[in-house]
Amino acid sequence: MDWFYGPEISVPGKTAPLRVSEVSALIEELLDDSRLQDIWVKGEVTKFTRSSRGHCYFTLSEGKGQNIVAVISCVIWKSDAERLSFAPSDGMEVNVSGSVTAYAPQGRYQFRVKDILQAGIGEKYLLIEQWKKELAAEGCFAGERKRLLPAYPQRVGVVTSETGAVIHDIRTVISRRYPLEIIISPTAVQGEEAHREIAQAIRRLTDSVDVIIVARGGGSFEDLFCFNHPDVVRAIAACPVPVVSAIGHEVDVTLADLAADMRAATPSAAAELVVPDRKILLGHLDELKIQAGGVLLDRIERAKTMISDLRDRLRPLRFVKKVDERKQATADTADRLERAYRTRIGREHLILSEITTALEGRNPLSVLARGFCVAEKDDRLVKSVDLLEQNDRLSIRFYDGRSHVIVERVEHDRIV
Repeated sequence: MDWFYGPEISVPGKTAPLRVSEVSALIEELLDDSRLQDIWVKGEVTKFTRSSRGHCYFTLSEGKGQNIVAVISCVIWKSDAERLSFAPSDGMEVNVSGSVTAYAPQGRYQFRVKDILQAGIGEKYLLIEQWKKELAAEGCFAGERKRLLPAYPQRVGVVTSETGAVIHDIRTVISRRYPLEIIISPTAVQGEEAHREIAQAIRRLTDSVDVIIVARGGGSFEDLFCFNHPDVVRAIAACPVPVVSAIGHEVDVTLADLAADMRAATPSAAAELVVPDRKILLGHLDELKIQAGGVLLDRIERAKTMISDLRDRLRPLRFVKKVDERKQATADTADRLERAYRTRIGREHLILSEITTALEGRNPLSVLARGFCVAEKDDRLVKSVDLLEQNDRLSIRFYDGRSHVIVERVEHDRIV
């Protein structure tokens, strides 16, 4: 009974007795140990009773007859009892889940039961929980790896039994909504080896279809157990094309459902998910045709209006009228410009003549025209004979040209 050891608790001295409520409080604190909360316990149901208020009471024992080694009192409150999938009875081997609690008014502890599974099934539930944790750690259920279904598939693969209503239902829905090629990959859907067959059936389709439906027409927990197997879950998670699961009823959720890209409540619902409804598509096409026709008619009307406008503009009489109007406007503009010029030219003519005279007077060519010339030596103006020597070559600039000479001698005019 080492699980009763809990945190260290201070109590009064040996001479001070504890009150009953204090002892009950200590027991409750000890029973809060996490090892006694939300656990599974296996045993045999005995003394099962149901009260008028709907609560259930029974004893869970280990061993039989004279060989019983331990018992624990159990209670199921009405709210939990209403959710049980079966009615427990004396002598039944079960697995119960719940927590150990203390009942102070009667000074005893009891096991508050939340759920009951028949022995065998309980072990499988626990196994599924273990698989679920392992597969979740591998990323098989990750939301980011979920893919969208193709909008317009060409081939749909179906993994299910060759017999039964599942194939018929899927074919009926697809042929009605959006006829296309259906490829069946047959497999067992229950039994000891079914999980291997299902995984192989999925892998057979990966290179030949656009989407896969994994389907079964419902069943018991035992019937659907193979769809929880890691082989099936990993095959779905590794499938390169989207997978839709339609395995159990809406309340039945398998690990294969969690791994699939999308889940449907029934095989027929899965078929509706993987293909569009051609009636809706044809309706959309009709709407697009109407819209396109309206746009086309609008453009035609606008083109007619433009052509009519151009025709009016290019009519001979109208064209000549427009030309005459432009000629008249041009003539008026020319008259205004001429009047403005004449008005300004009288005021500006005198000023312009004076400026012209001044400029002509300063023009070097005007000076040369009066008989003067300019001597240049090495492209530089010669201003004094002091710059000249015998045999210098000079360029003499006249009004209407140049001459080139050689200096024979240099004579200075002495200024007194």
